[in-house]
Amino acid sequence: MSSAVEPVRAVGRAPLMRVRSASAAAPGRDVNEDVVFRFGPLVGVLDGATVPEGFDTGCVHGPEWYVRHLAARIGLAEAARPTASLMSNLAAAILAVRADHDGKCDLDHPGTPSSTVCLLREGGDQVDYLVLCDSPLVLDAGGRVSVVSDDRLDRAMTELRETVAMVPAGAAADRATRFRQAVGLQRERMNRTHGYWVAAADPDAAYHALTGTVPLRGPGALRRAALLSDGASSAVEQFGLLDWPGLLDLVAAEGPGALIDRVRTAERDLSDRLRRHKRVDDASVVLCEFGPDR
Repeated sequence: MSSAVEPVRAVGRAPLMRVRSASAAAPGRDVNEDVVFRFGPLVGVLDGATVPEGFDTGCVHGPEWYVRHLAARIGLAEAARPTASLMSNLAAAILAVRADHDGKCDLDHPGTPSSTVCLLREGGDQVDYLVLCDSPLVLDAGGRVSVVSDDRLDRAMTELRETVAMVPAGAAADRATRFRQAVGLQRERMNRTHGYWVAAADPDAAYHALTGTVPLRGPGALRRAALLSDGASSAVEQFGLLDWPGLLDLVAAEGPGALIDRVRTAERDLSDRLRRHKRVDDASVVLCEFGPDR
């Protein structure tokens, strides 16, 4: 598990943003397809889409390559245009990663590498955020905890499960066949109006992200924020170990790694009973805390 503690503040400005993070590959895997990063006032979590065994992507690169290139390109876009919107800089980053493929890949293939995106950028008196696909952002502002969650993938998957369930059972429609049907249908809905949106090869996806602004001063000021991959948010959404305020309290008191430890225990003890699609998953947490410099 990788972890970091990084305070950052632009000179002459307050409040201080203190950043702590942790990221870990799923147990038994050598590769972590999540990435966490910080470029000055910008922090982010990316979660690459794992390619099921036996499925083509049209690409010589994998999710790990994609998320690392996308993170680097987001950083370069922010450095070049620090006042541009997060949507605009994400679109520029996706376009730049297209060029990084160097013409070696079929970027129109429905299985082309893709990633969720969760970003938060401190701007002195406010923070801007962006959420694309299922990496949620938890905000503690004005004494109230809220969650910015893009549920379009979840809605699409629910519909897909219902569609696949209608296929008659039998030798021609065994579990493996149903799985292949579901993956094929999911790919057809990626980056489509009535499907879901994710960072892949089409920069237009950035403009379908959920975005907003939260003040850093006054009665509604942001005090804490957690950026999560779905492997970490499963502590609430899948396993019910905590509610969102409890997740923030745990991460603030014991560190981001403590949340991942809780998830690993639940994956070991509860995954069979809950019949999760993935027994284990990469998990990443970034905690941002705001307050006066001490």
